[in-house]
Amino acid sequence: MIVGTLEVHILVRESRSLKARRSVVKSLKDRIRARYNVAVAEVGDLDSRQRAVLGVAAVANERRFVNEVLSKVLALIGSDVRAEIVEQRMEFF
Repeated sequence: MIVGTLEVHILVRESRSLKARRSVVKSLKDRIRARYNVAVAEVGDLDSRQRAVLGVAAVANERRFVNEVLSKVLALIGSDVRAEIVEQRMEFF
């Protein structure tokens, strides 16, 4: 069993309030869950107006598959014009 985790720090520049940032983050989380069947949660910078940290986890039998899924999740986040990826870290266990 391979477990892959992805930690993504994002910046929501246009956000002027926590409510606006949370709306963007919730939209991203919902799209990620629906498209890739992974666990995703906001795990850091909860009180920041423009920054957020998303944690994503995937489990499978092959490392290659987990890597592919997490890479697609990262690409989805990167394609959202409302959020800018500041930092990312992928790990496998």
